[in-house]
Amino acid sequence: MALKNKISLYWKCQIIGWGLVSLYWLYIALNRDDYTIFLAVSNYILDIVISIAITHIYRVFALRYNWSSLGIAKLLLILIPTLLLLASSFMILMNIKWYFFWNHDANFGFLKMLLYWDPVFITGLRMMSIWLLSYHLYSYHKRELHISKINAQLLATAKQAQLNNLLTQLNPHFLFNCMNSIKSLIIENPTSARRSIDLLSDLLRSSLDQKDNELVLIKEELQLVRDYFELEKIRYENRLEYVIDVDSHVELNKIPKFSIQLLIENAIKHGIDKYIKGGCITIAIASKNDFIQIKVENPGKLNLNDTSGIGLKNLKERLQIQFDGKAHFVIEEKAENKVTVTMLIPKT
Repeated sequence: MALKNKISLYWKCQIIGWGLVSLYWLYIALNRDDYTIFLAVSNYILDIVISIAITHIYRVFALRYNWSSLGIAKLLLILIPTLLLLASSFMILMNIKWYFFWNHDANFGFLKMLLYWDPVFITGLRMMSIWLLSYHLYSYHKRELHISKINAQLLATAKQAQLNNLLTQLNPHFLFNCMNSIKSLIIENPTSARRSIDLLSDLLRSSLDQKDNELVLIKEELQLVRDYFELEKIRYENRLEYVIDVDSHVELNKIPKFSIQLLIENAIKHGIDKYIKGGCITIAIASKNDFIQIKVENPGKLNLNDTSGIGLKNLKERLQIQFDGKAHFVIEEKAENKVTVTMLIPKT
């Protein structure tokens, strides 16, 4: 494994950051204090080591006691005395370094040199303030990103659970209606009843094959719709007619599973079934800007009580959840005895 993969971001920032800061002190040592190259470089390395050591010890305690999770008020109560302690440590270590390696002034004893604070303490106070601010700002940013990621995961999980719950409610509703249709044929037309059972088996098989997909291709949904029409035509015979007009360019776009089928189911139940002569259901699917427009028109009258059933209610909720409120669903009575449902679904 390459070395760059072993060095964490924290250590990269520590080494590069203090290395850049210490360049200024290296410049002072060479140009003002007339250090030799060897002494100047040695001083440069020690400056980096001392600065990293002091700040890393702080980080160890900050992580152990989880200071980054504290509120601003509590954190300031810790940071103010800690800042003084870090600056004092910086001053003492720098003075010790200077005393043992570069002090040639007989007037400076060890104790006097140890407490020599100006400008070393001020420099330490300034540098430690910048480091603490940077460290806690980064820790806060990292914590917020982590919280946002967790919240996003929880939201996605909740969204998936809600969609699964709606689909769980929808499938029994669909099955119940189909079984009712078949029941009415068993006595009067056993042959048609057997054919209906075959079609229902195909529908259920298609549903199980796509059980993990909330979205399906339009052409797959239309195949399901055609099978459903055939199933219902066995029951309604010539009372049920249908027309499907679909733009071939949109067939590979995805829509919520069972969305069109549910509209057809609703159109038959609240339209065809209520008229002795039946009628024709029209499906029109086309591209409209950044949306797929799906229109289902059937004979009937708009009754608000009829639109409160579990099927359409679930479909509206699924559209809102699946597309984050960007999909549109409208049901209206456009002409006498004509009800139109329009869905606008973002292209995928």
